[in-house]
Amino acid sequence: MKIRIVGLLLPLLLLAAEITVAEAGGRQIREVEDAIEIIREFTKIPENQIPPSLLRNSQAIAVIPGVFKIGFILAGNYGRGVLSIRDKYGYWTNPAFITLVGGSVGWQIGAQSSDIILVFKTMKGIDDIASGKFTLGADASVAVGPVGRQAGAGTDIELRSEIYSYSRNRGLFAGVSIQGASLEMDYDSIADFYGDTQIGARDIFETPDLNAPQVAADFRHVLIEQTRR
Repeated sequence: MKIRIVGLLLPLLLLAAEITVAEAGGRQIREVEDAIEIIREFTKIPENQIPPSLLRNSQAIAVIPGVFKIGFILAGNYGRGVLSIRDKYGYWTNPAFITLVGGSVGWQIGAQSSDIILVFKTMKGIDDIASGKFTLGADASVAVGPVGRQAGAGTDIELRSEIYSYSRNRGLFAGVSIQGASLEMDYDSIADFYGDTQIGARDIFETPDLNAPQVAADFRHVLIEQTRR
């Protein structure tokens, strides 16, 4: 009798485990889907797009959907997002999950949240992010990102900064000032998305054939599309 009960319960337990795994990675999948939409929206309107030349020469891109203000007395910002870098062969990696905490963001009046894109011109700071924590403006220079196909002369003429920042709020796109915020690896999200509690940022960046949900390939594909224009 006990054997029959175990036999009946086992498929249910396995199903429950599969559902738990699916639910665990569900939020991360939505975050990657949001990041794909944001990248496409940022590059859709020529007058407000990230300059194609900047994207072509980028070494890493971070997308943080829905960064929001936290607190009034202890003011700050918080958001979850994804980061992809170009590997040693120039290919975009699968997404690593990050958090953005604190710092000063040039919020639009009345804004409650903003989507943020960070375009890294160099690899400076990426090792720091992968190792633990990185502060915008302290560990690498960050500037308001220029917009438009002809941009470059208006802000930071020779594009000397290492990182350029952009935001979207209420359908408006613009470069945004962001200083002092820290970027950290979100290892819980990485474990949920890839189904492996031992995986780290360097594993993601150095393993092109890493087993991942389909949306990871979709994310890489949209980066390829937008950085080859």
